[in-house]
Amino acid sequence: EIAKDCNMSAGNIYRFFASKLDIAEAIARKFNSELYQTYAGICRQSDSAADRLRRFFEFSMVRTFEAFEEKDKLIELAETLSDERPLFFNEQLAQERVYLVQILEAGMDAGEFRQIEHKDETAEMIQAAMMKFRFPQMFSHLTLPKLKREQAGVMNLVLAGLSPGATIPDRKIDKL
Repeated sequence: EIAKDCNMSAGNIYRFFASKLDIAEAIARKFNSELYQTYAGICRQSDSAADRLRRFFEFSMVRTFEAFEEKDKLIELAETLSDERPLFFNEQLAQERVYLVQILEAGMDAGEFRQIEHKDETAEMIQAAMMKFRFPQMFSHLTLPKLKREQAGVMNLVLAGLSPGATIPDRKIDKL
């Protein structure tokens, strides 16, 4: 199918890739590079950090949802990569955290967000809270409007926790 989309023979594709898994990873890397370009643009915008954080996750969800709807094989590809190449997904999450930390820092500098000591860890926890929306069809069967509603609600909770005056519960997060 990939060869057909590229106007190539299946044999010719394997001159460039050692396995189907390598092809899947290349497709995912291309998809992610487009996401990262948009994330960088969102980080450079001058509106509030809260709006940028909302836009970051909404863009990610809509982009992934629509891609999975257009090509149902992409869900299978994502699940296979998740199972077979977990380091690929860890790398992707780490790259996303770079952008999230930029938004957190902008929010702290503007006084929108409370001062956060461990920004990388906070970005990681935000990702955990938003994971359902990063790969929507892998975690639910909701429509996009319903997912947007849920995502907005979860983001409201995240933003409440980031706001000046928010307090951190006594329970500490164990270091791994």
